[in-house]
Amino acid sequence: MLPTLLIVDDEKATRDGLRSALEEEFDVFTASNRTEAAAILKAESPDLMLTDLRLGGDSGMEVLDDALALPKPPVAIMMTAYGSVDTAVEAMRRGAWHFVTKPLNLDEVEMLLKRALRSQRLEVENRQLRQQVPDPGGIGRLTGKSPAIQRVIETVKQVAPTRATVLVEGESGTGKEVVAHAIHSLSGRPPEKLVIVHCAALSAQLLESELFGHEKGAFTGAAQRRIGRFEQADGGTLFLDEIGEIDAATQVKLLRALSERTIERVGSNSSIKVDVRVIAATNKNLAGMVARGDFREDLYFRLNVVRIAMPPLRERAEDVVLLAGNFLREFAEENGRPVKPLSDAAMEALRRHSWPGNVRELRTVIEHGVVMSNDPVIDLRHLPASLMEPSPIPSAPEPGKIPLAAPREFNLHALEMQTIRDALALAGGHRTRAAELLGISRRTLQRKLKEPED
Repeated sequence: MLPTLLIVDDEKATRDGLRSALEEEFDVFTASNRTEAAAILKAESPDLMLTDLRLGGDSGMEVLDDALALPKPPVAIMMTAYGSVDTAVEAMRRGAWHFVTKPLNLDEVEMLLKRALRSQRLEVENRQLRQQVPDPGGIGRLTGKSPAIQRVIETVKQVAPTRATVLVEGESGTGKEVVAHAIHSLSGRPPEKLVIVHCAALSAQLLESELFGHEKGAFTGAAQRRIGRFEQADGGTLFLDEIGEIDAATQVKLLRALSERTIERVGSNSSIKVDVRVIAATNKNLAGMVARGDFREDLYFRLNVVRIAMPPLRERAEDVVLLAGNFLREFAEENGRPVKPLSDAAMEALRRHSWPGNVRELRTVIEHGVVMSNDPVIDLRHLPASLMEPSPIPSAPEPGKIPLAAPREFNLHALEMQTIRDALALAGGHRTRAAELLGISRRTLQRKLKEPED
């Protein structure tokens, strides 16, 4: 069954052209004015609506208001030949999903409608999940009983109702985006107003345009004005993931946005006021980048009003079983399988593993087990083979190739102790992994650590 689309435009040629271009992908209805649109909205409850701003004696803003007042409103996109900052911002504030200017690029319109449809479906799924799994505390998937994660939860609850900028630091896979969702859900800002930008996924020019928008003709390929993520997040929260990847020029503009709460689109000198709460995240050491001159110190201090350090999973071992149980239920439901317990051997393997990929790796392991098991329980053989292998330490050298720092006085014992210290540093203090790097047993490592140094 095709998704339904309502096109509202007072020009017959535009309606017919859009119908012809889109009817293979959508079940298309058309209206020339507000009255016709209202009748179709009530009778057909379309999934999507594409409406012109000016409809003869009617206004597309009124059609937008009619649509969004419905129990099941369509995802609405406004189109006009009279594009301006005021109308774009007003349409977005009233609830339009996007804003396009005429003359229309039909391929672009089709792609935009498909993106809007995906957005609508995700929102419906998320709403259903929230209804199935009530979360009165607003913490969502931020789960655990360990002291480390409980400190994170308490900080989230404390900072969420404020306007303070938050910097979330931690290794990849620890759940930094989950923290952003939790802060936003407890902030009192509109639930749908959490906008996420993955900074590392875009080039410098594209990132600047993504954040601040651009004017038509601002650069090659800028065929029309574009509203940036700051404007989209106005009144809500902007989550900037991998903030350490942004270039120097964008750092300057971001600093101004945080300091003055204003932005400028690329290609414009006009300032636009925005009310945006910023949460930034990184798996890098931003303080170290500042010391090396790779990141602006003033921007670092603006971002680091409240710092939340996400603990790696190896430091919250008591949470592994709890998280695994949550993922078992999640993936069983997602794949239409019954919820199965983990065998004792599988549970022990989870406890032993050092989780270099953190919570993200645990999710993958449990999903693999749910999919691969046809037995009443999920056993060790149903889990990925990598779980049985020693956990890799990122950038760690092979055993026997650990770089050595020169001891103050060369002697065999000092050299041995320096090698042990280097191995522990590479293993993040994890003695079992350090012993594996050195090719000795954990007991031998513990004995050597107790030996007095000369």
